[in-house]
Amino acid sequence: MPDPSRVVIAGASGLIGTALVESLRNDGITVTRLVRRPAEAPDEVEWLADDAPLDPAVIEGATAVVGLNGATIGRFPWTSHYRHTLLWSRILPTRALARAVRSLGADAPAFVSASAVGYYGSDPGVRLTENAPRGGTFLADLCGEWETAARGAGDDARVALLRTAPVIHPKGVLAPLLLLTKAGLSGPIGRGTQVWPWISLDDQVRAIRHVIDRGLTGPVNVTGPTRATANDIGFELARQLGRPYLLRAPEWALRRVLGADAAESLLTSDADVVPTALDGSGFTFTHPTVDAAVAAALAS
Repeated sequence: MPDPSRVVIAGASGLIGTALVESLRNDGITVTRLVRRPAEAPDEVEWLADDAPLDPAVIEGATAVVGLNGATIGRFPWTSHYRHTLLWSRILPTRALARAVRSLGADAPAFVSASAVGYYGSDPGVRLTENAPRGGTFLADLCGEWETAARGAGDDARVALLRTAPVIHPKGVLAPLLLLTKAGLSGPIGRGTQVWPWISLDDQVRAIRHVIDRGLTGPVNVTGPTRATANDIGFELARQLGRPYLLRAPEWALRRVLGADAAESLLTSDADVVPTALDGSGFTFTHPTVDAAVAAALAS
């Protein structure tokens, strides 16, 4: 039978993974971390060495296995080589986890697999619930492949797909914005009126734990409950830091510097993604507005 006091995490060294491990341990939950190097601690298990499959015994008995692997989308430009890295750094670990879950059948843990709100691409003026169709950008296609890999766990597996928004944190979406804002060089990005999905790190971690505890399956939009534009986020950051918000970065410049796909997928995309599954399952947000999320991030 699954042990509610043990969770297995792949990708535990990233921003979200590190915070999730700390949260679980603070509540007395045992965490097993899957690492892509020789294990150095009792809670670590090396995996995917020479592309070897994951031994199902590693996840057997856990209440959930959480997959958070993936190279950062914040590295530019997205060359053909790096696109390959973005894709396969997600697909290979996810397939390995899905196979292990599938092999355990009815006794398998829940599989909570990362995805992203980039799944929806850009769809101005539309409230995007979990039932909305996939978009047409490179990032949308990547998320589609990622989710397909997770669903390889089988029709009877309990699979949740975390369509996560950019995290409002100094090590998340705020990293480049902080540098520009502190230097007094911030301002509207493209139009500035495009809707940007967002989530605080605290609510991101709480949402993952909520998905596990409530046994949610299928797509779950992990995004803040109130609509915010790029201007809302940029201006609030500038306001709280006491810096100006004046210098516009035109779309043509963003496309030229970052590449058309990266600029469209990350900065000029307009996607009003709403957390319908979380709201419907009783989740409450610690930071329900982007102003509160920015304030919490700057205090961290």
